[in-house]
Amino acid sequence: MKRVFCFVCIALSLAAYLGAQQQLSEEIAYKIKNEAFANSKMEETAQWFTDFLGPRLASSKNGLRAEELVKEKFAAMGLSNARREFAVNFSKGGWNNEKTYLAMTEPYYTVFTGTPRAWTGSTPGLVKGEAVYVNIQNEADIDKYRGKLGGKIVVMPETQTYQISFEPLASRLTDEDLKQLDADPRGGAIGARNRQMMNFNMSPYLLRDQIAKLMADEKPLAVLNGSGTFNVPMSNGAQYTAGDPEPTPEINIPIEDHGRLVRLIRKDIPVALELDIRNTFSPEDTVVYNVIAEIPGADPKLKSEIVMIGAHLDSWHGGTGGADNASGCMVMTEAMRIIKAIGVAPRRTIRIALWGCEEQGLYGSRGYAQNLLYNRTEKKKLPDYEKFTLYLNMDNGSGRFRGIYLEGNDMAVPFFRAWMTPFESLGFTTLSLRNTGSTDHVSFNQLGLPAYQFIQDPLEYRRTYHTLMDTYERLSLGDLQVNAAIVAWFALSAANDNGRIPVKPGALEALQNAPQGNRPPR
Repeated sequence: MKRVFCFVCIALSLAAYLGAQQQLSEEIAYKIKNEAFANSKMEETAQWFTDFLGPRLASSKNGLRAEELVKEKFAAMGLSNARREFAVNFSKGGWNNEKTYLAMTEPYYTVFTGTPRAWTGSTPGLVKGEAVYVNIQNEADIDKYRGKLGGKIVVMPETQTYQISFEPLASRLTDEDLKQLDADPRGGAIGARNRQMMNFNMSPYLLRDQIAKLMADEKPLAVLNGSGTFNVPMSNGAQYTAGDPEPTPEINIPIEDHGRLVRLIRKDIPVALELDIRNTFSPEDTVVYNVIAEIPGADPKLKSEIVMIGAHLDSWHGGTGGADNASGCMVMTEAMRIIKAIGVAPRRTIRIALWGCEEQGLYGSRGYAQNLLYNRTEKKKLPDYEKFTLYLNMDNGSGRFRGIYLEGNDMAVPFFRAWMTPFESLGFTTLSLRNTGSTDHVSFNQLGLPAYQFIQDPLEYRRTYHTLMDTYERLSLGDLQVNAAIVAWFALSAANDNGRIPVKPGALEALQNAPQGNRPPR
């Protein structure tokens, strides 16, 4: 009799789980689509996040300005409790680029396009000097250059080579691509490959630090790195801690200009350069904030549970962070506007979070998780862990959503199968159990929580992100309208469903037993 009773309990529990997923009415789907397409605010939102906000490097003066303006925008939209919320302390502090000029003056004059590496120093006004090629491939090479670099402009070795590509500059995922993503990767070679990738090699970072020490000792006028193609330099940052001496000025120039310098110097043709780089440090700006707001839940029993949508607000300093990741901020902001506009009250609270300092290592979302969900130091769950219902993230450019990566959580599949039907006609057809990273959903997925990143058409993302080209022009507004409608629908679906996607069993135990990584921040 006891066995029969247990079997009935299990059967009832399973039936409740399988029957928990609910699709909202077609009327609500229609209202969301109509608001997203007929009354879209995407174009003005896109211009606001790019042209008006400008570059948003973490803890820079303009980044802090953007946070305040976004908070005000959320409040003006009628969202509740709009705020800048402390995430974590940031050892680099603020850094701001105020002037960049770089030109070759011998053997002839030509201006180069350059982007200073973040958290590097300035020149004392306009300086001129001889360009010297420094080819350091290992520790033994360092001694060859001691006492020879003072007052010179150092040209570092090539790290990229250009190969002509016959692939289109922009592309969309094909049916075959989506079919491959739809296949469960577990148990095959992909898992082995992922494990292999985790064997992180520290030696390049140790050599990098030794080169930085050499430059600090030698005091060249500046260091030039080849980074970026199509005559467009990439943006990145240097290792730095607020209060340390300002590092030697470093400028990224595209591989076309860099290659020209290297070839001339190797032919023993004298090369001279002039440059004027002005960067300022703001060591007092050592806090990372997230910008957060809500649509409160209406169900007395469920309103304390949270459905989150988000993207990272920070960008690199070269462009205006259009595809990376103003596009995600636009979609999440427009999704909240749509939900407010159609007047459907969510049962659970829907929270938007625009994260700070993603580009340097997911600081904003990790800080949120550490402060509110799970304290990794004390290895204990915090009260909001049990209230966490779902997180949806966008950070792969402005391409259309074609599906979602479910991070190996089989238990999420029936929920998304039930929810996705009204948007299959817009190309949202794929539920992939693959993992993807590395962006802000990882901060929550590592805790076993249901947190997912969308599958997107790549468009021309890999060519333009982290460069001067990452501006409003990189945005596909029609795709972003579709994405905002999908986010609004999924957020409302999760907020009103009787059930919740289960947490991955054993995830916290695995995290507690995992060795601490020592990979440095980006």
